[in-house]
Formats: sequence, structure tokens, C-alpha cells
Amino acid sequence: MSPTLHLALSLLPLTAIACSDSTGVSSDARPGQGGDGAPGSVDASSSPADARVGPDAMPNQSMSFFITSTGSGAGGGNLGGLAGADAKCQNLAINGGGGARTWHAYLSTGSTGGGPIVDARDRIGAGPWRNQEGTMVAANVAALHSDGILGNLIVDELGGVVPGNQHDVLTGTASDGTLSDASQTCDNWTNGTINSQAQVGHADTVPDDGRSWNSEHSGSCDEASLIANAGAGRLYCFAID
Repeated sequence: MSPTLHLALSLLPLTAIACSDSTGVSSDARPGQGGDGAPGSVDASSSPADARVGPDAMPNQSMSFFITSTGSGAGGGNLGGLAGADAKCQNLAINGGGGARTWHAYLSTGSTGGGPIVDARDRIGAGPWRNQEGTMVAANVAALHSDGILGNLIVDELGGVVPGNQHDVLTGTASDGTLSDASQTCDNWTNGTINSQAQVGHADTVPDDGRSWNSEHSGSCDEASLIANAGAGRLYCFAID
């Protein structure tokens, strides 16, 4: 080696002399960098250990009312009783960022095992309630049942509008928020057959149309009948705290 070439090599920074494997990728490339070691070419599959992933990364604590984005499917009016219906509201609320609150379904039931009847108005808290967009739905229980809720305020936990062919909402409830009739609750929300009945409300009411958000008519509790009557087994959900 000539003295001139030896001197030139000795002056190169050590970091410039990097070994390459058979793929041509520099073996001193750091984790989180591209093969050329360039910052900014971060592997999309990696994320910081403390990164928050999921809907509750952006909580929506103003939301205290929604209609479920999904129906009951093949179960029809068999919701697993009040406990199953409440659990569905709670789980869907998480998707909308409201999982830190306690949620109940707006449902009434008849007496079970000699116990008291349950009126929907008594299990939804005191209000006020706001929808997913933060708009006031009702200030309190009295206003909720005297003024009702217009369809433009009834959106699901993600802010979606209910399709017109799914406007029937299971309630088992009269317009004042009390049990409509024990025979209109799909056997206390445990029966999804054509032999049981449920009172439903309409989620697409408009001013002065005479329809009720919570108590419009009754129908059979099986999935086919719900669909035929423009329903899907959706529920109203209220935060009680």
C-alpha cells in the first residue's frame, strides 16, 4: 500500500467503515431506523411502550345518551335480561369514549319471581343527558318524558344516524317512562321468539308528527318480525352518573 493511500484511510471516521451483510443492509443500522440508518424511516409495526391504543385514548365524558349502533341479531328480544342489555350499553360506550361512566339500557320489565316491576325512567339516573356530539337531549327525567327526544338528536355511540329501516327501538315502556304492560317486554328481555311481544319507540321522530321516541307500538320479539317492522333490536342507553 502506498504511503499516500495509507494516510487517506487513517483519516476516515470510524463510523464510515460499516460492514454490510449479503442483503446490502448496513449491519450497524439501529432498531427503529431504516436499513440506511436514516431517522424517520421508522418501522410502522413498532410503537412506543406507553402509546395508548383504542377508543378511550380520546374519552368523551360529555356523552351520556346514545342509541346502540348494533341490534340484537338472531337473539331478537332475548337480551339476557336487564343485566345483558346494560352490559351491551356499557361495552358500546367504550367505543365512543364513554367507558368510564356507568350505563343502563332504557328498558322496563314486569315482576320477576315476585319482585317489583321496573320502570325505565327509574333506572337511567337524573340527567342532564347529552348525545355523542355533546348536544343536550334532556335536562332531567321530567323533561325527557314530557318533551321527548327528536330524531335528529338520536345518534349512536360513534355519532352515526339510525337507518330508517331500523327505527324501531326496544323499550317495553309507556310514553311516561313506566312499564307499558308486562306482556310487552319479550318476557323481561329473555325471549326472542314470535310468541312474545315488545313495546317499541321510534328513533326518527320529527316535530309534530305525533310519533313517540319511546312508545309507538308493539311487535313480536323474533328477529324476522323485528326486521319486518323496521327494527333490529336496538336500545337506548343512558349514563346514570
